[in-house]
Amino acid sequence: MKAIINGKIILKDRIIEGKALLYSDVIEGIVPESDIPSGIDILDAKGGYVSPGLIDLHIHGYLGKDVCDGEEESIRTISKGLLANGVTGYLPTTMTVDMKVIRKALEVCRSLKEESKNWDGSQILGCHAEGPFISESKKGAQDPKYILKPDANFVKEYSDIISIISLAPETDTDNFAAIREICNDTDVVVSMGHTSADYQTAMNGTQAGVSHVTHLFNAMTPLAHRAPGVVTAAMNSNVSCELIVDTFHVDTALYDLLWKLKGRKMCFITDCLSAGGLPEGEYTLGGQKIVYRGIVCRLEDGTVAGSVLHLNKGVWNVFTNSSIPLWECVNGASLNPATTLGIHNKKGSIEVGKDADIIITDAEFNVEKTIIGGEIKYEA
Repeated sequence: MKAIINGKIILKDRIIEGKALLYSDVIEGIVPESDIPSGIDILDAKGGYVSPGLIDLHIHGYLGKDVCDGEEESIRTISKGLLANGVTGYLPTTMTVDMKVIRKALEVCRSLKEESKNWDGSQILGCHAEGPFISESKKGAQDPKYILKPDANFVKEYSDIISIISLAPETDTDNFAAIREICNDTDVVVSMGHTSADYQTAMNGTQAGVSHVTHLFNAMTPLAHRAPGVVTAAMNSNVSCELIVDTFHVDTALYDLLWKLKGRKMCFITDCLSAGGLPEGEYTLGGQKIVYRGIVCRLEDGTVAGSVLHLNKGVWNVFTNSSIPLWECVNGASLNPATTLGIHNKKGSIEVGKDADIIITDAEFNVEKTIIGGEIKYEA
């Protein structure tokens, strides 16, 4: 057993000080520092925050590597790099490219998933398949020549590794046959994304089984007073919603409003591309050139294409641009994503018996240490 002292421990409903966090491979307890058992290793948080590890539901790449490279080396590089951002578990995310490329990427992640439980990198919790079942009119930075109609058999074939499938519900049959089959036959979370659905179609999709929304506001029909769109359906239903919290994709003025409407259904994501963690410049996304300047990536035609956000920075962006308590900002990148994935009994918050996935940060949530399963995997 080990102990962390001198930290502000972020629980799911408050922050506590003057206590020690005891852990082995799981959280063992929170006790007065005077009650720490003798002879155990002690980590000093030096007045910083002690937080649950972060979970990114939507990330395409990092440090020059892309999930769709379909290479073990790329996934290992991404996984190791994410430790510095406090990400202890994530969903490597594919996009709308050739189906052979998607299959190879999923198979590589499938082959590494078990090993990732113990390697020196963020754990692969599953994959997020963003497309290829999307709307051409809301394709964003995705290549339209690879768009396909929803295929339940494909999702079922990879249901052991796909955790979330993003699709446009209006491209399914009138009765949402593929969505219903996926929801009936698998545990895969069906998400509305890159969709031109109107409000009623989106609401009908939630009745058929859609339970999540991909990067809310981006690549979907907006909220308008006579055409409420997918955005309003997301707010009027019980779906969980991703939010890219880089301060560009969604204006910070919306953070408080979204918290009031969606609460713990909000999941903060990065939608990070391979340019993440690298200097500004020119990179590629799904074979297309992207230009990275400031905090924004764009295709050559100016289309916005993902982000270079670090998830710990995203948590701090929300906290410093809203009235949302810090523990709820942390929930947005830990407990809420874990709940969406159905793994909140093991991950996502500091509670006795849960996995000891912990980060220690400074006063501005910069990561000092990342611990997975009780083992230090990263130190700044």
